[in-house]
Amino acid sequence: MTVQFLLDKMAELKDQEAVAVGSNVITYGQLLTKYHDWLEWIKTEKIQQGEVVSIKSDYSADSISLFLALTHNRNIIVPLSNDSKAHFDTFCDIAQNQYDIILGDGPVSLIRTNNQPDHELYKVLHERNQPGLVLFSSGSTGKSKAIFHDLSQLLNKFTVPRKMMRTLAFLQFDHIGGVNTLLYTLANGGTAVVPAKRTPESVCEAIDTHQVEVLPTSPTFINLLLLSGAADDADLSSLKLITYGTETMPDSTLAAITARFPETKLLQTYGLSEVGILRSKSRDSKSLWVKVGGAEFETKIIEGRLWIKSESAMLGYLNAPSPFDEEGFLDTGDQVEQDGEWIKILGRQSEIINVGGEKVYPAEVESVVLEMSGVEDAAVYSLPHAITGMIVAIEIKLDTDETLAEFKVRLRQHCTGRLQAYKIPRKITLIDNYTHNARFKRMRKRS
Repeated sequence: MTVQFLLDKMAELKDQEAVAVGSNVITYGQLLTKYHDWLEWIKTEKIQQGEVVSIKSDYSADSISLFLALTHNRNIIVPLSNDSKAHFDTFCDIAQNQYDIILGDGPVSLIRTNNQPDHELYKVLHERNQPGLVLFSSGSTGKSKAIFHDLSQLLNKFTVPRKMMRTLAFLQFDHIGGVNTLLYTLANGGTAVVPAKRTPESVCEAIDTHQVEVLPTSPTFINLLLLSGAADDADLSSLKLITYGTETMPDSTLAAITARFPETKLLQTYGLSEVGILRSKSRDSKSLWVKVGGAEFETKIIEGRLWIKSESAMLGYLNAPSPFDEEGFLDTGDQVEQDGEWIKILGRQSEIINVGGEKVYPAEVESVVLEMSGVEDAAVYSLPHAITGMIVAIEIKLDTDETLAEFKVRLRQHCTGRLQAYKIPRKITLIDNYTHNARFKRMRKRS
């Protein structure tokens, strides 16, 4: 699978808006011209088919068109957003990239490395004569994994025409959700709108200015959006759909966002870097029950845990053993509750807190605590205990002047009757900073 179907769409819609970055709007015709310019540049720089190339950049018309040109050239692409700068050296060592392309406000910078890629999975892709994609996990459960895809398989799912939408490019293009959003938008002739910053204020300004219809984001960012009040200072009436994924959605946050945007549909998405993004359908906007699947996916539930098999699954990790079983299924590590075709994501198996034999899911406790006035952020984790094995601990960011002692009393009063006694946090710590990482995913302490 090449990018020809995307190029055909771009030529067909050459006068329509493709990418909006701030006040700068690029049409599909202009994007196509940039694509051809990059093809010539790749030829001039003698970047050969199959070579490993990193793109160090955030979303822009140049980074998008370069991504497409390298795909056409059947390179192995390592997209690295500026959020990941602290990890660039580590990630590039793992990927064994031969070229670094650095895009910014000035001229393009090309750095040739001395790497000689020799990973067995790269050899598999070379035999297929297809482009590749390396993505890195967030490392929320430990060391970041290098996830290696046959990019042609990811592209294949976008050949089926779907709705043309104006979509905010919130999830970066080194994230599976960001890649999915970008390719969906281009394949269907939509517009990718890039906010100046990924803050509630900038996101709301971009939605207002460019009449954005779809906001794909995370529960953590939705909570920040609600706290900021930024939506009150912008016209967000164009917004038809808010999709959320990457982490478990607290009930309290879902209730608050549906109340704030009663005319906007809320849709839970589900996917992993290893298998791609599944098609999903929420029972309704106020529900955390969801159907997941699609023609290219198979799912099964074993002992309450979700397993997925995907036609577009990764070839494997570059720095870890294969996680697939003999049938090609991946254990997602997500515990789910099941009601016929519907499932409810309870949380990661690795984050379950065992208190005297009773299971505690951090998201359930966080949801209750986030209901409290003055609580801006909450992250639950476990601490060892001599009698019960573990106890529930929590970090809290407040915007009140309460002392820790005063807040402890209020928290316990609020949680009593809403949570069983063993789920109520025993250790409470007040913090000054939010607990999310650059991808707006809550980072819980590891006991």
